[in-house]
Amino acid sequence: MVHAYILIQTEVGRAAAVAAEIADIPGVASSEDVTGPYDVIVRAEAADVDQLGRLVVARVQNVEGITRTLTCPVVHL
Repeated sequence: MVHAYILIQTEVGRAAAVAAEIADIPGVASSEDVTGPYDVIVRAEAADVDQLGRLVVARVQNVEGITRTLTCPVVHL
């Protein structure tokens, strides 16, 4: 299982709506609107890196109101 944090910037005033819509996507463990340089932080999980990539590109990035994403896979050192 691969876990990742997805840091999201949104259009002004869209953070809450984006976080709520993303929360309903399968593979999303949590989705919260936050303050700071990013507007929404998502915790996602997938069977492998390829599935994680499909989740981010095909599902998350298609949510209206998102301007930029940064995916940070969790590593176990």
